[in-house]
Amino acid sequence: MKGKKMEIQVSASLLSADFSKLGEDLARVERAGADRFHIDVMDGHFVPNLTLGAGTVRSIRSLTDKSFDVHLMVDNPSRHFEAFAEAGADVLFIHVETCPHLEGDLKRIRSLGVEPGVTVNPGTPVSSLQCVAHAASHVLIMTVNPGFGGQSLIEEALPKLAEARRLFGDKAVLHVDGGVKGENAQRVREAGADILVAGSWIFGSDDLARAISELRSPSS
Repeated sequence: MKGKKMEIQVSASLLSADFSKLGEDLARVERAGADRFHIDVMDGHFVPNLTLGAGTVRSIRSLTDKSFDVHLMVDNPSRHFEAFAEAGADVLFIHVETCPHLEGDLKRIRSLGVEPGVTVNPGTPVSSLQCVAHAASHVLIMTVNPGFGGQSLIEEALPKLAEARRLFGDKAVLHVDGGVKGENAQRVREAGADILVAGSWIFGSDDLARAISELRSPSS
C-alpha cells in the first residue's frame, strides 16, 4: 500500500446477517461483490449486546477465502486472541478503551500471525493512538456507539479519518464502521476511508450487488 492509495473496499458486517443461515448469507454477499467480512464479537459488558464467538468463526472459515476482520468489543480482549487466531481471523481489532497495555496487545496479535488493528469509539480522540502508530496495521474509526446495527452515522466522527492518516501515514489501512450506506458513502470515502464496513445497508437490500457497488463508487 505504501505510496499509493488503495482502492476502496467494502467489508460486509455479519452482525446484520441472518444467524440461522449464516453460511448462506456469507456466500450471497460474497457473490454480490463484498471484498471482506467484518465480524463483531460482543460480550454484553463492554457493549450491551451478545454476538458471535470463536466457534462460529471457525465454522464458517472454510466457506470463503476473503479476509475475516474480527472486531473484539469485549472486556479483557487479550483472553481471546489465541482462540480467534486459531479460528481463522485475518485481522483482530481491539479497542483502546479496553486495553491498558495496548502496544503489548498489538504486538502479541502480530506474533500469532494475525494483522493487528486498533479501534476508537466516537467519543475517544485519535490522539490516544499516538504511542501505537508503529504497531497497528489497521485502524477502525467507529461512527456509531458500538453495540447494535442499524444506527445513524455520527458525522462529527468523520474528521478522525484525516487525523488517523496524519498519525499513521500509509502504514495502516483505515476502516469506518457505523451507519455507512449509499447516501453517505461518498462523504465517508472523501473523508479518507480505505474500507467501508456496512451491515444493514447490504443485508437489508433486495439487490446486494447494487448496494455494495453504491458504497464503493458513485459511478458504479
